[in-house]
Amino acid sequence: MERGRFITFEGGEGAGKSTQLKMLADALAAAGTPAITTREPGGSEGAEAIRALLVTGDVGRWDGQTEALLHSAARRDHLVRTVWPALDLGTWVLCDRFADSTVAYQGYGHGLPVSFIESLTRLAIGDFAPDLTLILDLPVEAGLARAGHRGGAEDRYERMGVAFHQRLRQGFLSIAERQPGRCVVVDATGTPEQVHDAVMAAVRGRLLGFCVT
Repeated sequence: MERGRFITFEGGEGAGKSTQLKMLADALAAAGTPAITTREPGGSEGAEAIRALLVTGDVGRWDGQTEALLHSAARRDHLVRTVWPALDLGTWVLCDRFADSTVAYQGYGHGLPVSFIESLTRLAIGDFAPDLTLILDLPVEAGLARAGHRGGAEDRYERMGVAFHQRLRQGFLSIAERQPGRCVVVDATGTPEQVHDAVMAAVRGRLLGFCVT
């Protein structure tokens, strides 16, 4: 049985990751490719419990290093319980955020050394990495405006200020520049349909053997 593919969606708040993840899942289903959708932090019972600690409450609830440790613990449980078993069955896994978000948020955002975060990631998950990472990019102000319309209690990171989110955006772009073989930057300023077209072009171009008309 051929192993499934692991595709991650990254980007700042309000970039449209959830929308594009669902649209790609629908395209895969139409093509007869089995796929599941998941998220980080979260995606397993244990990781969802940790998610509640990270995305709610006061902005200063944790320092950057504690956040990185919590994200890594959640990621390990998510992979063990959800992602790796699905990939072994030949199922494609589409994930809203993964390890690049820890580099961007806790590294570029909070100022932790990227080398520390990368070492922590290797400790938690070894050399496992996505087959393709789609980084949805748009101006910070536009993304925060979109995110503000969502409401809900999971807004801890959204409340961290424009300067923090500017650093996040630059962090994601730097990740893409350093790892062009895995990452594709997608302009997220267009309509959902326009962004989806760009996502599909990246999937077709990077994952050989996959074709959706």
